[in-house]
Amino acid sequence: MSEDQKRVLEQQLWNIANTLRGKMNADEFRDYILGFIFYKYLSEKMEIFANEILKQDKMKFREITSKTADAQEFIEAIREESLEKLGYFLKPEELFTEVAKRGMGDNEDEDQYDESKTNFILEDLQKILTNIQLSTMGTDSEEDFDNLFEDMDLNSTKLGKTPDARNTIIAKVLTHLDKIDFKLEHTELDVLGDAYEYLIGQFASGAGKKAGEFYTPQEVSKILAKIVTTGKEKLKSVYDPTCGSGSLLLRVAKEVQDVSNFYGQEMNRTTYNLARMNMILHGVHYRKFNIKQEDTLEHPQHIDQQFEAIVANPPFSANWSANPLFTSDDRFSQYGKLAPASKADFAFVQHMIHHLAENGTMAIVLPHGALFRGSAEQHIRKYLIENKNFLDAVIGLPANIFYGTSIPTCIMVFKRCRENPDDVLFINASQCFDKVKNQNVLREEHIDKIITTYRNRTEEDKYSKTATLQLIADNDYNLNISRYVDTFEAEDSIDINVIANEIKNLDSSIADTDKNIADFCGQLNIATPF
Repeated sequence: MSEDQKRVLEQQLWNIANTLRGKMNADEFRDYILGFIFYKYLSEKMEIFANEILKQDKMKFREITSKTADAQEFIEAIREESLEKLGYFLKPEELFTEVAKRGMGDNEDEDQYDESKTNFILEDLQKILTNIQLSTMGTDSEEDFDNLFEDMDLNSTKLGKTPDARNTIIAKVLTHLDKIDFKLEHTELDVLGDAYEYLIGQFASGAGKKAGEFYTPQEVSKILAKIVTTGKEKLKSVYDPTCGSGSLLLRVAKEVQDVSNFYGQEMNRTTYNLARMNMILHGVHYRKFNIKQEDTLEHPQHIDQQFEAIVANPPFSANWSANPLFTSDDRFSQYGKLAPASKADFAFVQHMIHHLAENGTMAIVLPHGALFRGSAEQHIRKYLIENKNFLDAVIGLPANIFYGTSIPTCIMVFKRCRENPDDVLFINASQCFDKVKNQNVLREEHIDKIITTYRNRTEEDKYSKTATLQLIADNDYNLNISRYVDTFEAEDSIDINVIANEIKNLDSSIADTDKNIADFCGQLNIATPF
């Protein structure tokens, strides 16, 4: 698929999404449109899979009805295979296309929609979405499909004041989506996955502060992903303790040939559902991902596991309990101090380091304050550098690149086994961006420069510098980038005599102007203004 075709598909999906906008805010109609796209995906995967099984019988899955000879036997055989291979099951009459056709009714053109010719499909559709989940009960995929569609209330008055109004809008959305070919037969293409990511990004741009709960801008995701995959073609595991929509995990997968397993944890229930959908839509088999819903710091769900690559964009300076009981928790006990209750930044760092494998790399986005704040945070920084020597690099990013906040941020990179144990690389990329409307954007050349500098540990005047551990200690473990990368720009020299002459000339010019004004005022017989 060409870039132009890809953009057309993305625009088609965004236009369909906007038919649902109505009075809903961005994160509300997001849940509906992404849910419908996910249902269409599951349906098409189901049909392709079933048709392959039925090929020897010269049948099509969609054609099986109650009148088909041995229909029940065919259905049961396909159900068994589907639950094993796909993790879920849909009946022929539950397929997306069939429901869309029933909703369209006798209308031949959705642009000239006649409600009297439609069929009422809301009850059937709600049952189908529930049945997808019920089909997994008692199977290995049960947890991965549990309540995936719970945020899609088809009876919500936000979709329309009456059942018929809601039915009309849903039928239109299904009809529009049904016309789009996701090209799922072409397994080498990830058309739908890319389009889904595009939509998530679009919703994030309109969601304001809430966007930070589920989305990391793709440019930042790329940097994190390229850092943790440096020197690797395959990963045994990747983990994100604040995984949001799962986009960052999937971005890591694009940088290597294969990722054996994906792990994540997300506190927000709606975002957790979105992450699981996102995994499945990108073709990640249900057995290859393990995403949990809980508060990562308070109730970690993967506590005994270690991971080869760890990435995170946690909420900046969030509150957490800092419960004294955590001083005996293996994640925090060795440091001697807990991160402040009002700033959980280093609690996330400690949590991630606990999960980092010996050959692993972790990269975390943090606010700049985490680099220089004192007290407990300074104590933790000192321990990580002096006692553990895990800090590998600090990268300063431009301000205003995240949705919902304009603060400048940084990336801290940690490794258990560092190739360069005698120094830490500092990169000041804060001035490398393009301004697009009200947002600062990192271009490919900016990303490439950061990654090349990190991988080669090159030093460049006013951009990057390696600092010895002794120098960092001399600075009391303050990691403020300006202490290590000299960004001072000398001012142009000023000739005082030239300035003095310019002031004299201005005074003379002002005096002439005042005289002209006084002459005009005299001619008009009015008082002068001075």
